[in-house]
Amino acid sequence: MKAPKIVKKAQAGFTLIELMIVVAIIGILAAVAIPAYQNYVAKSKFTAALAEVSAGKTGFDVKLNEGATISAPEQVGLAAKATPTSNCEFDATGTTLLCKIQGGPTTVQGKTITLTRGDDGAWSCKSTLDVADIPKIAGTSCTGS
Repeated sequence: MKAPKIVKKAQAGFTLIELMIVVAIIGILAAVAIPAYQNYVAKSKFTAALAEVSAGKTGFDVKLNEGATISAPEQVGLAAKATPTSNCEFDATGTTLLCKIQGGPTTVQGKTITLTRGDDGAWSCKSTLDVADIPKIAGTSCTGS
């Protein structure tokens, strides 16, 4: 009598535990990556807004040297308050340029960047970002107001 032939079947697919481990690893990576990405987007939005409002400093200085009184952002080469850009709603008065950030994550949306020209011609930057957000979003470019 012949012994029955044993056929070994190859494993097909993944076990449930293997799939659960992969899902757990993806969940952990996402939990770390999403906040880091949101900080990156907020920092990018803030930097873009700061660059836009900083562009008005030269026009501002020229107008002051000409003896003009600045009362609107379009006088210094920025977009009019009624027509904001995708990053800023501008304002300009006296010795300040102001940008109210448009769009972006809630950490920067609606916050302001205020550039103030001192009597010595030096510019300072202040922002209404939350104090805890200033180091990771604005870095050393702006301080809190």
